[in-house]
Amino acid sequence: MAEFAYTAKSSTGEKLSGMIAAASRAEAMQKLRAQSMFPMSVQDAAPANKSFSIQLPVRVKKEQVADFCAQLADLLTNGVPMLESLKILGEATENPKLQATCMAIHDAVSQGDTLDAAMSKHPTIFSELTLSMIRAGQEGAFLEESLQRTSHFLRKQDEMRSKIIGALTYPMILGIVGTIIVAAMVVFLVPKFQPFFDRLEQNGTGLPAITIVLLGASKVLMNYGLIVILAVGGIVFGILRWIKTQSGRRMIDKIKLKTPIVGDIFHDAAVSRACRVLGTMLKNGVPLLRSLRISSESTGNVLLAEAMLKSADNVTAGDTLSKPLAASGLIPPQVMAMIRIAEESNTLDEVLVKIADRIDGRIERKLEVMVRMIEPMMLIFIGGMVMFVIVGVLLPVFDLNSSIG
Repeated sequence: MAEFAYTAKSSTGEKLSGMIAAASRAEAMQKLRAQSMFPMSVQDAAPANKSFSIQLPVRVKKEQVADFCAQLADLLTNGVPMLESLKILGEATENPKLQATCMAIHDAVSQGDTLDAAMSKHPTIFSELTLSMIRAGQEGAFLEESLQRTSHFLRKQDEMRSKIIGALTYPMILGIVGTIIVAAMVVFLVPKFQPFFDRLEQNGTGLPAITIVLLGASKVLMNYGLIVILAVGGIVFGILRWIKTQSGRRMIDKIKLKTPIVGDIFHDAAVSRACRVLGTMLKNGVPLLRSLRISSESTGNVLLAEAMLKSADNVTAGDTLSKPLAASGLIPPQVMAMIRIAEESNTLDEVLVKIADRIDGRIERKLEVMVRMIEPMMLIFIGGMVMFVIVGVLLPVFDLNSSIG
């Protein structure tokens, strides 16, 4: 049996704290509830001789949130009451942060909060999109179906993000390792030839321009390497801070859309996210205006988000959704044609999800082509840098041999 330190509220609202013995944290919370107390926090009691340790923050992945929604939907569909379902999920969840969140949601619901209101107290785990879909499911009496759709949507999002990251991981590692190797050659290999280069200059034999550039780079890295690293870090930090501003995000999004090869992928990904989020929310009964505003935040592109917000203004004024989207020039013509027809036939929710599925398929094909192009390009780039170092070192030797001959 372990000791747990707890803070809880009594049935009269009085705040209590103390120690309780239990085999696990979940059992400790059960014992507190059996005593008509509502646990606020339950933690392992740290022994006096406990050694110092660094505890890394625990992150809840989208896949785990999707599992939570799917399992909660299954339990509710099988007739398990809401409180009992949340309790089961809290005890079965392996992630400690999600486990504590489940128990906190259970306690909030037991005190009269709705499910979406209890989940909204944990914005780092449950997004506004998830909350809106669950809220619509509660209001429309189809909560189980809404939870299943939310789970499916989160998995789809996570799957696409994983494919993009997986496609870019190898080229990024290749570029980083290659740059480190070339930098090490410039810092440690090139200085070994410095005495030879000095003798050539003393004998009146000039050095090639490429060798002079290489020696200059070597001296800069050797004498000011730390300053160069700090300067690059400062520039990167400044750019990251600037990107968080409205003007910075706008400029970066413009550059992303106009970048060769990857620009089309960024554009398609933004359109796919917008269509999938909007279609999924409409299918779950979320009102169109609220769906437009939430889906505009999930596009990942400021320009497309602004176009969708203009569409919301048009809908408020009684106009159609498609006009401002078409005027923005960010939605492909064939997609706009499908959206226009879907508006007229009142099947916008289904058509938008189908559009997102087709665009995702096109993104996967483009990613495969891009990776096939990037890998040889990275190899050529790294080979060029290595060749630059080798030629810079050996060219004076060849020039000396030719002059002697």
